[in-house]
Amino acid sequence: MRNKYPVFLFFLFLPFIACKKENTLKNTNITIGGLFSLTGNWASLGVASQEAMSLAIKDINSYMVLTGSSYRFSMSVFDTKLDTTLAQAAIKEVLGKNIHSIIGPQSSSELGSIRSFANANNILVVSQGSTASSLAIADDAIFRFCPGDAVEGKALAQTIYTGGIRSLITIARNDLGNKGLQNSVGLSFSGLGGVADPISPYEINLNDFSPILAALKSKIQQLSLKNGVDQVGVYLASFDECATLFEQASADPVFTSVRWFGGDGVVFSNALIASEMGVLFAEATHFFVPNFGLPQQANPNLAAIAAAIKIKTGSDPDAYALSVYDATWVIAKSEAAFPGSSKDFTTLKSVFLAEADRYYGITGPIVLNAAGDRSVGAFDYWGIVTENGLPKWELLGKSL
Repeated sequence: MRNKYPVFLFFLFLPFIACKKENTLKNTNITIGGLFSLTGNWASLGVASQEAMSLAIKDINSYMVLTGSSYRFSMSVFDTKLDTTLAQAAIKEVLGKNIHSIIGPQSSSELGSIRSFANANNILVVSQGSTASSLAIADDAIFRFCPGDAVEGKALAQTIYTGGIRSLITIARNDLGNKGLQNSVGLSFSGLGGVADPISPYEINLNDFSPILAALKSKIQQLSLKNGVDQVGVYLASFDECATLFEQASADPVFTSVRWFGGDGVVFSNALIASEMGVLFAEATHFFVPNFGLPQQANPNLAAIAAAIKIKTGSDPDAYALSVYDATWVIAKSEAAFPGSSKDFTTLKSVFLAEADRYYGITGPIVLNAAGDRSVGAFDYWGIVTENGLPKWELLGKSL
């Protein structure tokens, strides 16, 4: 049965509890790894994830001292820059440091590139941002604390269709996560009675989007003549390169004649905010993107934890970053609940699933499906608005 109250409520009473004497036995020190993009694409999530993990480690160790546990936790973070080669190098270094649990990487391409190594070497991996359906595999070493692309695709497609769009042209970056989103949005949109018209994914290092834009322009013109421009939309599954694409599209009024929608890899993108032409394009097309949303009944500690992360990063953390705080707690509680479980990987995974099931965190209950992925979730929709001459991301609404 799930605990009625989250573990964080315990900390509300810390000032009123006499400090428990430090355990005199030798402490068991466990390091949890973090594979985050700190300086590359989607660094907004990576930086917030690192701070969420750091805060969780501090809170967990305070809890361990207070409860008399001999367990102590630390973190070791690697900057993957959303690069599969760097992610593969990082997980090998993780193993060399005798680390058997990691949080991240945040993209599906990175996660797919390390999956076999993690399975072969008994490394428990918890991703906060990967959504690709192709990685929803039962009994492997991979767990994901965010909803998969099938959940996100269904929610966004419903919102787009309800908004009056009947023909949706889809574009995606050529990686597992974004291709998965393109496919899921397209399938869900078609299932509602709309027409999904995909463009072949573009390569991850593309800087000149002229070929993509030429194909897109032709499709927009054809569908607008057939169905009316008000019923045509464009869905783009990308990362920060969306800013470059928007800049190159901004000069042609054909592209601003239709509505644009994006995937979760763009939300809070600093690259897009920093692009004057990109911002103007986003505003002109009423561009918005989905972000894994927090439950309506918020954890009582959510505000304090989010505020602490913002102090360090300068930005409000989203649910993907906040799930790192939860993932760190579940890993720590799993290690403490079954000493030595890291030597018995099958048991460790079973304990982890049990701890996740009974845990209520700042992102709400952790409900994992048979593949070890978060099975439910609502989505917030974010767009760019300009206030007092400065662009910013603003919450526009929620999924239906």
